[in-house]
Amino acid sequence: MSTDVTMPTDQTPIAGVTTIVDRKPAVIFGLATLGLALILLFTDTSGDTTFRLATADDWAELPEVTVPAAATAWLLTVVCALCTAASAALLLKERRTPMWLVVIFAISWMLGFLTWAAAGATLPMIGLLAGSLALAVPLVFGALGGVLGERAGVVNIAIDGQLLAGAFAAALVGSMTGTTWFGLLAAMAAGMLVALLLGLFAISYFVDQVIVGVVLNVLIIGLTSFMFSQVLAPNAESLNNPPRFDKIDIPVLGGIPLIGPILFRQTVVVYILYVVVALVTWALYRTRWGLRVRAVGEHPTAADTVGIKVNRTRYRTIILAGAIAGMGGAFYTLVSVPQFNREMTGGAGYIALAAVIFGKWDPIRATLAALLFGFASNLQGVLSVIGSPVPSQFMLMLPYVVTIFAVAGLVGRSRAPAADGVPYIKG
Repeated sequence: MSTDVTMPTDQTPIAGVTTIVDRKPAVIFGLATLGLALILLFTDTSGDTTFRLATADDWAELPEVTVPAAATAWLLTVVCALCTAASAALLLKERRTPMWLVVIFAISWMLGFLTWAAAGATLPMIGLLAGSLALAVPLVFGALGGVLGERAGVVNIAIDGQLLAGAFAAALVGSMTGTTWFGLLAAMAAGMLVALLLGLFAISYFVDQVIVGVVLNVLIIGLTSFMFSQVLAPNAESLNNPPRFDKIDIPVLGGIPLIGPILFRQTVVVYILYVVVALVTWALYRTRWGLRVRAVGEHPTAADTVGIKVNRTRYRTIILAGAIAGMGGAFYTLVSVPQFNREMTGGAGYIALAAVIFGKWDPIRATLAALLFGFASNLQGVLSVIGSPVPSQFMLMLPYVVTIFAVAGLVGRSRAPAADGVPYIKG
């Protein structure tokens, strides 16, 4: 006789268990909508806002979109208010706010904010989005490294150290060899070295992984700053003057209106990023290797029972994660700025770690979260150029405010891998 067993899901109530519904989306929606409404009430929104959607090299030039700033911003505020009401209604019914509603709210709020901020000016959307992608590249590489490490059960707090070590190695080796590709390989090796140190203390000697990661970040900051002042700065022409990757315009794809200039007129590092995101996602969910990685991160004892070498798998995964994060560091010195500077990552590794949490330890979601943070970072520069009335102090803190709201307010009840941060000691 066979018995069918139905596993409970998030939507299936369990007898005798009180359902706990996350209130944070409704609260965040309400506060954000109120803030936007207050901005519109007490500031001048006269004039029109123009959104420029094309470049000269597109197949077909999309027309500029000009809208009345005040009316459009208020209309989008009403949309945000409706999303807030819908979220509150779902909360009263003890149901969760769906992701599509979060997306609608986020897009409406951001468009409303941009319409107000660019009132009386022209907002270059191509430059805004392309620049956002460029700023998000190191974050995406770092987030992918974080996802791999934590899926294997190792908390990779050392992402910032891997990015910084990769930037330093890329600048030094790229300058010495005059080749960008050698610089990129050196950055990967530097990221792997930092990851190996993390694994040595966290996996082999069972030291607290968060403490080890923070110490490694501080160590790399001190080491690279010392090497910069003692070696690179006195010999800047020969040791801190790396070549840069040139932008490559992919034929046909680069001419697609709106999408082409953003995605297909980039450097080879960005194209490598597309491949890495796809490979990590496919490998993690569609291969035996990915199954083993997820097994040692969720239940290492069971994985060991079926013959999986838990610590060996963790070592290999964290070293691979370090190589990926190292490529993100190379972007700083081989694409963005053609030289190394002290602490040039600016704590990007911690934002990448926030993207891992916001993305619920999934490569695609973590990538999207990193793109959101990159957008917030680029927005401050674009609004400053067009003369927006937004205070510069607010724009400087915007990326970090978005990070805090995203992780604290919109993540919901996300769960890390069960054995994340827990050293495996074979009994």
